[in-house]
Amino acid sequence: MQVTMTVNGESVTRDIEPRLLLVHFLRDTLALTGTHWGCDTSNCGTCVVQIDGEPVKSCTILAAMAGGHDVRTVEGLEHGTTLDPIQQGFMECHGLQCGFCTPGMLMTTRALLDTNPDPSEDEIREAISGQICRCTGYTTIVRSVQWAARHSGYEATDDVTAGAAQ
Repeated sequence: MQVTMTVNGESVTRDIEPRLLLVHFLRDTLALTGTHWGCDTSNCGTCVVQIDGEPVKSCTILAAMAGGHDVRTVEGLEHGTTLDPIQQGFMECHGLQCGFCTPGMLMTTRALLDTNPDPSEDEIREAISGQICRCTGYTTIVRSVQWAARHSGYEATDDVTAGAAQ
């Protein structure tokens, strides 16, 4: 079957198997490997992408179901060479360790900040409750989201030290 969707702002059309999961479509067909494939049971949240601005676990969605929708992956966060504040926040506050859960965390927390630009710690923890991180204990992730909320107008650069100076 043929599927057409917008991925990170670009229209894509591909012939696919009807049973193909969105995570595999993104990784294997479009070579967008930032979306990680973890547990394959929707428990870990590493595969989270946004569909029409809502975070979804791409291991539970068929690629065909995303047809006609706007899909945003972690590759779609960066604007040219400018990092999204949530990406910068994870760098500044050490919100990542091994990095496996990070793409899903970034997409989930970006969606949170898009709807709630000043979330409380409890609201952040609730938003990421469907994500598993085995490295950080979540404290630095929460701190990273709080940093991004405070720097929503922040223009990050490729120079990591630029963010530290502010």
